[in-house]
Amino acid sequence: MARNIIKKNKRFRGHQKAISKKKSHSGTESGYRNYSLYVNRVLKEVVPQKNISSRTMDIMNTVINDMFERISTEAYNLMCYRKRCTLKPEDIQKAVYLLLPEKLAKYAVAFGNEAVQRYVCS
Repeated sequence: MARNIIKKNKRFRGHQKAISKKKSHSGTESGYRNYSLYVNRVLKEVVPQKNISSRTMDIMNTVINDMFERISTEAYNLMCYRKRCTLKPEDIQKAVYLLLPEKLAKYAVAFGNEAVQRYVCS
């Protein structure tokens, strides 16, 4: 009986494949968004006659995802420091002020507040 089990296992050794999930067709790493559409829209508003290469677009996506991750991590740390379970807009604003230079942080918070107000009103 034991010999039959060993023989069965030897026959299938190395041929069994792990079950894998289907990969998404978005072309990005899992958990990261692709901001190429938004970068192109902003570029066309600022300089309509210029284009951006795919390599440069990949770098822009990396920069945006990196900053998003840094801001969200810092906001989470602030939330935990204040012993709360809910992430509030004040945490995100403080994280932006801590991570970005002063003038850039002011503009980022101002545009962020404006975007939130437009979203709430619509």
